[in-house]
Amino acid sequence: MGQPITASHLSEIVSNHDNFVLLSHARPDGDAIGSVVALKAVLEELGKTVVGLNEDSVPDNLRFMRGSEGIECPSGPLEAEVVIALDTANRERLGARCLDSLGGAQIWVNIDHHISNEKYGDYWLIDEKSAATGEILYAIIKELKWPLPDIARDALYVALSTDTGSFQYSNTSGRTHRMAADLVEHGLDVAALTSRLYHDYPFRRVELLRSLLETIKLTDDGRIAWWTLSRDTKTRIGMQAGDGEGLIDVLRAIQGVLVCGFIEEMDDGKIRLSLRSKNSSVNVCDICAHFGGGGHVLAAGAKTRGPLNEAVLRFLEVAQEALPPQNYE
Repeated sequence: MGQPITASHLSEIVSNHDNFVLLSHARPDGDAIGSVVALKAVLEELGKTVVGLNEDSVPDNLRFMRGSEGIECPSGPLEAEVVIALDTANRERLGARCLDSLGGAQIWVNIDHHISNEKYGDYWLIDEKSAATGEILYAIIKELKWPLPDIARDALYVALSTDTGSFQYSNTSGRTHRMAADLVEHGLDVAALTSRLYHDYPFRRVELLRSLLETIKLTDDGRIAWWTLSRDTKTRIGMQAGDGEGLIDVLRAIQGVLVCGFIEEMDDGKIRLSLRSKNSSVNVCDICAHFGGGGHVLAAGAKTRGPLNEAVLRFLEVAQEALPPQNYE
C-alpha cells in the first residue's frame, strides 16, 4: 500500500517528470474517459508528454468528446516515468493488457473517489466525498493554478454530469454545482454538451431498452427490481459499449424499489452486476463486496460466475439480506 498525497505533492511529481501515462478502468464510463481526457490536456499544456490508455475502446456514446481520440488501447510495452490511474478502485480493473504494458513505470499515482478504493500504487489521493474523480481533478487544477484548456473544461463537465446522473443523485453537493458554474463561466456550452451526452443515442439503444423491459422482475414486496441481458440478446441487437449507460435508472425510479440490478451475461460467460440503491438504507457497495466488487453506497458493480439464472438467485439472496426492516423510514 502506498502513501497519501496532497495536490502540492502531486505538483512536485508533475514538475519532476516529463513522461506520463494516464489510464482508467476497463469498460470506461463518462467519469473515467472525462478524467483521462481532462488531465491529459492539462499536463500537455504544462509541456508534458502524455499517453491516454484504456483496456477497452472509448464507448460510442463518448466519442463525440474532443480529446477522446487520444485514448489508445494497449498494443505493447510503454515507457513511462509516472502512471496515474484515475477513477479505478482496484488495480485489476485497469485491465491485464494495460498492467502488462506498464510494468516498468517508476511511479504509480492513484486518484479516485470510490469508498472501496484499495489504495494501491506508490501514492494515492482519494476523496470519497467527491461526486466524481473529475471533481477531484478540478479541485487540484484550481488549487495549483494549472491551466484549464477548453478540452479539459468540457471533459470535466462530462465526468461530473454522468457520475451525478445529470446532478440528480445524492452525491451532488454545493461544491458540485459551484464547479459546474465555474466551468460555464469559462465558456462551457451546457446545452450543446448535454445534447450530445443525453439526446443523441443510436436506435439500437432503444432496442436494448425494449429487450430489457421484457425481462424486468420485482420481488413480492416490490423493494428489489432487476432485469437481465443475455449474450444472445446483445448479439441480436448489435449492442456496443456504452449503449446501456444510465438505463438502470428506469428500475431505480420505480415506486417502492430500494435496490435494483442490471445483470448482464458477458462474452466469457461471467456475469456482470451493476447495482443501484435509492437511498442509503441499502449499501450496494457492501452487496457487491460479496462478489469481489465495490463502488459507492448508492452505485456499485461486480462480476460473478454464471450461468445467468444462478447469478440472479445469488444476487437476490445477498440483496434481501441487505434490506432494512419493512417499517424502516
